[in-house]
Amino acid sequence: MAAAFTAGEGGKATARRAGELQQRALQLAEVELHAFEPVLEALRLPTDDPERANRVKAAQIEASRSPLEIAGVGAEVAELAAELARGGNPNLTGDATAGALLAAAGAQAAARLVAINLVEGPAVDEASELARRALAARDQALV
Repeated sequence: MAAAFTAGEGGKATARRAGELQQRALQLAEVELHAFEPVLEALRLPTDDPERANRVKAAQIEASRSPLEIAGVGAEVAELAAELARGGNPNLTGDATAGALLAAAGAQAAARLVAINLVEGPAVDEASELARRALAARDQALV
């Protein structure tokens, strides 16, 4: 809303991008509903099954894809919202700030899911960086 009511070409571009991110977030939410089911399936295998460890690890990697992308969407939304909180329609600063806060929280939660699933590695590092970006944007929105 804050982008839609911000004048100029920048406001239109931000509103357009925010709409795209909203659609992607909704798609990812649907994916995330079932992303962990293969991990649970693999964990139900007998502990002496020689394929169990590989299946669990593969399922954890796959289950981490959607929260990693959610963290990316959250970081970008937080950054857009912070820009609007600082330079958008002054009557909607509160809405933009709330958007930055919520997006940062979503990015943090998603990054944590990646870390829980994978413990370490490039995806965990990427998720951590996305969460850091989201927090920085949140802090900028609060200034």
